[in-house]
Amino acid sequence: MPQTPLAEILRPQNLDDYIGQDHIVGKGAILRQAIETGNIPSMIFWGPPGVGKTTLASIISKQLNRPFFTLSAISSGVKDVRNVIAEATDTEGGAILFIDEIHRFNKSQQDSLLGAVEKGIITLIGATTENPSFEVISPLLSRCQVYILKELNKEQLLE
Repeated sequence: MPQTPLAEILRPQNLDDYIGQDHIVGKGAILRQAIETGNIPSMIFWGPPGVGKTTLASIISKQLNRPFFTLSAISSGVKDVRNVIAEATDTEGGAILFIDEIHRFNKSQQDSLLGAVEKGIITLIGATTENPSFEVISPLLSRCQVYILKELNKEQLLE
């Protein structure tokens, strides 16, 4: 019988339990305000591994009570993107599509997201450890806000 990993058990479920990144999700910060109003843009989280990019995307979908789809750019392709878009088309209020390692998608794979992002069928949340200015195509990047997530310091980890 598979056991749930400790990291998954301890994963924060809401913004108040989320540690770090006060510059974007602290009280009064821009992304927190967008989440609280329920009107989030498509976005890309850029930061080193382990800073909470995936967790933050999950929290956003839970707080907004919107369908949440997740793809890994390492193992997904255009067909997977199209399948999610087709499923998201039938959802009310728009779905959130989280793509981990979005910098690994090639131009064609990134192009496949444009129409759905433009029409509001999906709200894209991409996560990357690489500079999106160099790794994400300009048309997609121009439709997303980029948020830089910083490494957690000792004090934050001991909270």
